[in-house]
Amino acid sequence: MSTNATATTAVSPDLHAWEAGGAASAEALTAWVNARLAAHEAALASLLAVEGPRTLDNSLLFFDIVIEQLALAGAQAGILNSVAADKAVRDQAQMEAQRVAMAGSALSLNRAVYDALVAISLEGASPATKHYVERTLLSYRLAGVDKDQATRDKLQALHEKATRLSLEFSRNIQEGGKTITATPDELAGLPEDYLARHQPDAEGSVTLTTDQPDMQPVMTFAASAALRERMFLAYNTRAYPANQQILLDLLATRQEIATILGFRSWADLATADQMMGSAANVRIFLSRLDKASRDGARREHELILNFARQQQPGLEAIDITSRGYWYEQFRRSAFDFDSQSVRPYFPYAQVEAGVLDTAARLFKVEFRRTGTTAWDAAVSVFGVIEDGQVVGRFYLDMHPREGKDKWFSAAPVVTGVRGRYLPEAALICNFPGGEPGDPGLMQYSDVVTFFHEFGHLMHAILGGRTEWAGISGFATEGDFIEVPSQMLEEFFRDEKLLQSFARHYQTGEVLPSKLIRDLKRASAFGRADGMRAQLFYTTLSLDLHDQDPAGLDLDATTKRLYQSLQPWTWLEGNRMYTSFGHLTGYSSNYYTYAFDKVIALDFFAQFDRADLLGCEAGARYRRAVLEQGGSKPGREMVRDFLGRDEDFTAFTRWLNEEFESKPLSA
Repeated sequence: MSTNATATTAVSPDLHAWEAGGAASAEALTAWVNARLAAHEAALASLLAVEGPRTLDNSLLFFDIVIEQLALAGAQAGILNSVAADKAVRDQAQMEAQRVAMAGSALSLNRAVYDALVAISLEGASPATKHYVERTLLSYRLAGVDKDQATRDKLQALHEKATRLSLEFSRNIQEGGKTITATPDELAGLPEDYLARHQPDAEGSVTLTTDQPDMQPVMTFAASAALRERMFLAYNTRAYPANQQILLDLLATRQEIATILGFRSWADLATADQMMGSAANVRIFLSRLDKASRDGARREHELILNFARQQQPGLEAIDITSRGYWYEQFRRSAFDFDSQSVRPYFPYAQVEAGVLDTAARLFKVEFRRTGTTAWDAAVSVFGVIEDGQVVGRFYLDMHPREGKDKWFSAAPVVTGVRGRYLPEAALICNFPGGEPGDPGLMQYSDVVTFFHEFGHLMHAILGGRTEWAGISGFATEGDFIEVPSQMLEEFFRDEKLLQSFARHYQTGEVLPSKLIRDLKRASAFGRADGMRAQLFYTTLSLDLHDQDPAGLDLDATTKRLYQSLQPWTWLEGNRMYTSFGHLTGYSSNYYTYAFDKVIALDFFAQFDRADLLGCEAGARYRRAVLEQGGSKPGREMVRDFLGRDEDFTAFTRWLNEEFESKPLSA
């Protein structure tokens, strides 16, 4: 692909599985993956055939092509597993993703490849190249490449088993959507546009799904406690009971891998090459997070509970299904803010335009719609333009469909490599809208999520012009990857920026300044409690992977941790661990979100609040962080941008901002 192309330039059909028919045919998808794996094998053979001194050109280049082709096949098989309309294609995509993962596992345990990389002369190599080789060699050692052949064979079989279990776990969540029925009376409190989309059938029943656009408003606005409970249990049992045993098998498999490699637990193995370094360091961080959030969360809970008791005399406690509802009611009273009041200002199309405009101005690029074909007609494709040239491409698949993954995520499509491939990435989301006549009115939390995921996307694009595929785009340590996304979230809070796109979908009225101030105060309240929820997810993620899983009782462990960290009453029948999708991707390392929030807020504090999009910090952040991709350690990127390590100052201020903004009373 030429970097001199215009935004409408067609791309080679062999670069995308869907261009080759892979989104419509399982056979075409297999043929496309076969071609990628053949290119992978050819480059691997060339690497191992080198005679004489090994150099960057005759060895590292071939290795990087091996990585590039695996990444291409794995990324697009993963996407079609999540979004293909035809279940047969999704099933085949899951098999292809497993096949690619098996090839990756075999590569990570190939002693001949390891020896070839060790032998490469790095004299005169760039710092990024040296980092790439050093990090790759570490990953090989952590995979067990230095073990005997029998042990390597055992490890490869275990990794393949873990991959299969992870894919099954994710698929069960993706395809486990449920429906519940409600009476019209039970929908009291829900927005008018929601009611208009959910009309009673001939028997007077209303059918609701567990998809986000149906579920989230119920948990926030529905006055019926019975309806909230039915929705909560349906949502949190989407993949139960199937995923219960799958998770136990996955935890046992991971622990066996860690034991063979000489680690006490999977958590120690999974953090060995991360910024955090060890499970013990994670626990130190979590202790600090616990201390920072405990008092604020206790006060927030007391205020909510006292308020709820005034509304419902005799109420003893608030359960897990009612937390969101009572927060909404309290915010209306204490801050004169009804979160339904801002939804008309956030129709999907305007939010999309606003997020894109913000990112374009901040990062000094242009986004232009293209005619490029994607995996579904509902997908929008944009070229990223800089100085008149296309420098990347992204795909927006933003609304629910039958069989589509039900979460919100960013995914690589093509790993960018300077001179070889332009970077491409996708957002796979489930925001309201997408149907004729539906404006897709979004809650403000949806808008924050859009900013978050677009931060990932810009990291993939702007970090996708490194010299090697293996350090391009998202290829940072796993516990640095949420920094760019959480940093961009903070731009949502700027009044001037919000008013540039938040207009009433019927009248065109700009979102009033008072409403923005009320929104900011109201949304700031509850941050400490929200961080306690993150602490629960993080501790569960860590504890499940930091002990011998033999005899582990998932229900008892989940309930015990919840009750130790959350004040809201536990609901029996909650099987949230079976649909906690991050247990496959992040495994023990869900702490990433909280850890990176500390870094992201410290980063954002460097921006001029009076000129967020025009201040020098934006260009410096792009150069020091986003453009680096994974070409240097995360710790170095933090120091390059801040001139020091991150600290808790900005995080603590953010966590307790509600107490500074307005005295609260019930």
